[in-house]
Amino acid sequence: MRALLVSLLALLPGGCSPLGMLNAALVRDNAVVQADIAYGAGDRRKLDLYQPRTPSSQPAPVVVFFYGGSWTSGERRDYRFVGQALAAEGIVAIVSDYRLAPAAPFPAFVEDGAAAVAWAAANAARYGGDPDRIVLVGHSAGAYIAALLATDPSYLAAEGLPLTRIRGVVGEAGPYSFHPLTWGPTRHVFAGLTDEDKARPIAQAGPQARPMVLLHGAADGTVRPSNTTEMAERLHAAGVPVETHLYPGLGHVGLLLTFYPAFRGRAPAFRDLVAAVRGF
Repeated sequence: MRALLVSLLALLPGGCSPLGMLNAALVRDNAVVQADIAYGAGDRRKLDLYQPRTPSSQPAPVVVFFYGGSWTSGERRDYRFVGQALAAEGIVAIVSDYRLAPAAPFPAFVEDGAAAVAWAAANAARYGGDPDRIVLVGHSAGAYIAALLATDPSYLAAEGLPLTRIRGVVGEAGPYSFHPLTWGPTRHVFAGLTDEDKARPIAQAGPQARPMVLLHGAADGTVRPSNTTEMAERLHAAGVPVETHLYPGLGHVGLLLTFYPAFRGRAPAFRDLVAAVRGF
């Protein structure tokens, strides 16, 4: 099995769907899945919810997970392995789609993230979750969404929620400090943006920001690890609790794949993530 998964990882640059192939190999007894739940209007405003199959006597922490894809691609169904992994740890996991650029440039995907959080706050208790223990988790572009929601209160305020409804953030390899108007590959995602700092989590990271645990592969060649170290320095200077974990030899995709049991021996990232969720 491990050799198969390593082979799938090698396919990542080639346009195949190794995440879908990973999902096909999952043992599906960790969670009760509630699929295709609408949190707003339109096909891209839907989420899947993963309940622990063995419920706890106490309400479970709730994770809202945002996947990456440069804000231009991604499907929640490709991340079943994330929901299954978290549910196996006794966590109610929500994997949310959001609108994508170029059809829906910034800030549409962040606004959708806020709407998904509002849905979780209003509905988590129906599925055994604690609506007062909502943690945002994201990888890459998804970590960016989580970080901006947790630093700029205007997004949740538009949904009638205070920033304090977020207990914390676990960010994996997020581009927190990049400059969206000068970095060519995603400049079109931020078309129409006039104040670049409004789209930079590091620029929004003041005393109001929520606590964060930031994870990054030290060998990440897609999103520089300095994004994590610089964001942590800014949060620390603002008096916001922050913790960082850099994993030697781990790359951008490798960090995400530690959700999958066969990859957890490469780094303790999943263990650190679960500990953070439980500790917020």
